[in-house]
Amino acid sequence: MPESLGISITNQVIKYAKVTKNNNQLDVTSFGIKFYDDLEKNINQIISETNSTNIPICINTKDEKVDYFSVFGLLNKNDTRKTINTEFETLCSDKHLNPNAYEGKYIIVNDVVNKDRNKVIYIYESKNDIEEIVAQVKRGKIKTITPLATSIANIADIKKGENVMIVNIEDKTTITTILNQRIYNIDTIPNGMQEVIEKINDRENSYSKAYEICKNTTIYTMETTENDDPNNRYLSFIVPTLFNIVQEVRKIKDNYNKIDKIYLTGLGTAINNVELYFQEYFQESKCEVLKPYFAVNNSKINMKDFIEVNSAIALAMEGLDYGLKSLNFRASSWKEDLNALLHSDVKSLGKGKKESTRNSFSFDWNLKGELKPSEMWLVRGCVTVLLIAIIYSVCSVFLGRQISAKTQEAQEVTADTNRQISAVNADDTKVLEKTQDYESFMAELDDASSQAESKRSRKNQIPTLLNQIVYIIPKSVQLTAINNTEMVVDGVTRQHITITAQSTKYEQLAYFKARLSNSGYLDNVTSTEGTKENEYVVVTIEGDLP
Repeated sequence: MPESLGISITNQVIKYAKVTKNNNQLDVTSFGIKFYDDLEKNINQIISETNSTNIPICINTKDEKVDYFSVFGLLNKNDTRKTINTEFETLCSDKHLNPNAYEGKYIIVNDVVNKDRNKVIYIYESKNDIEEIVAQVKRGKIKTITPLATSIANIADIKKGENVMIVNIEDKTTITTILNQRIYNIDTIPNGMQEVIEKINDRENSYSKAYEICKNTTIYTMETTENDDPNNRYLSFIVPTLFNIVQEVRKIKDNYNKIDKIYLTGLGTAINNVELYFQEYFQESKCEVLKPYFAVNNSKINMKDFIEVNSAIALAMEGLDYGLKSLNFRASSWKEDLNALLHSDVKSLGKGKKESTRNSFSFDWNLKGELKPSEMWLVRGCVTVLLIAIIYSVCSVFLGRQISAKTQEAQEVTADTNRQISAVNADDTKVLEKTQDYESFMAELDDASSQAESKRSRKNQIPTLLNQIVYIIPKSVQLTAINNTEMVVDGVTRQHITITAQSTKYEQLAYFKARLSNSGYLDNVTSTEGTKENEYVVVTIEGDLP
């Protein structure tokens, strides 16, 4: 019965899951989460505890990067590969990277905007990082090293014609957009659970306790604003991070005509009601926590425990031949392939599953004495391959010379074109010199006009802001002071608003601050931590008028 161990590694957490496959039925036999200090020691401890020394081990990439290229849709595979390699070399040149220091994999999908072109999702990882991952596993054999952003789709039940987004809230947040069952885009945003866990850890001095606090926290929604649960004392750390993630997901979602579902996964789903919080901002899409499709109808499973190790389950499925094999950064070496070939033993089984000596043969690679029929066919095959290699080499030399001649001709035409472009640029420079004075006069006129308009608009800013706030402020929140200060930031004059608010419940103040951020009435909204004054909690909220 095939088995595979998936190990998902983030900054402080290892998630693991052992998955077995029996007649296309998948089952998770062991799983868990560990907070680690010594990564290598903990990985090998997990392998030993799960008895996974002799089964495939699948791990996620460490710090992969994603870029996008566009290629002509009618190119053959060879030309497409050459074009992609050229694009990557150009990218490395622009970013001052050494292309030989990176291993690259890619996915090709049809571009939904330019129908005659294909979109290339190019994922590349440092070879040093790949070697470091391999070196950390001492007790087993790694079969796959794949990006978690692509592997996570293995456990999602995505129907044909359905467009979904998988929001994986780990240390950072990755958004995998899947159109009609094909990965179309991968986005990464810096906001994630790392900033939340670290802030709580500063107070509790324990990463595991910080995680447990998140698991016991219930986020408030429009229907549950009254929340006195003492476990929610760290909502001031959690809500702003989730709000920032929501805003980034909204920007990405606006790039597509329709998204049917938004799946949530990762450490962020440990927070209760996180899917309801997202649903408030995405009314047109169904938001739900991602569950492994093969375990949804199993009543014996505690689904919340499975959800915690979604990433490890998805990686383990890579070892059972699910997912995209082209994205495996752990390629077998030629020594491993040759060793497997030299020790091959090909047999056919007869009735009753007993070995049939009539249809069994093996290769011992000893050509002394009379050749067996199988060895004769092997020699003929080698000679055929040698002849093909010679013909290919001759043709390659001939075509190489033809290409060189055409390349030289193209270079001459390019040089002449560049000379013509230089002449045009010289004329363009003269025209630009004449327009600079005109643009300077226009800038001065616009500046004077802007200053006059700014003076007129500042008169009614505070009354206008108060009229807007009245529609979003909770009933139990009171404003005790509001000030308008003019500030100059990076040469731009801004109206800085300072609001002092108080309430008997801290959650109402956090809710008011989040609503104020979302309303667009103020930019760059920040707030102080609440201070207790008698029965009231007092906070100061600051922001800039748009």
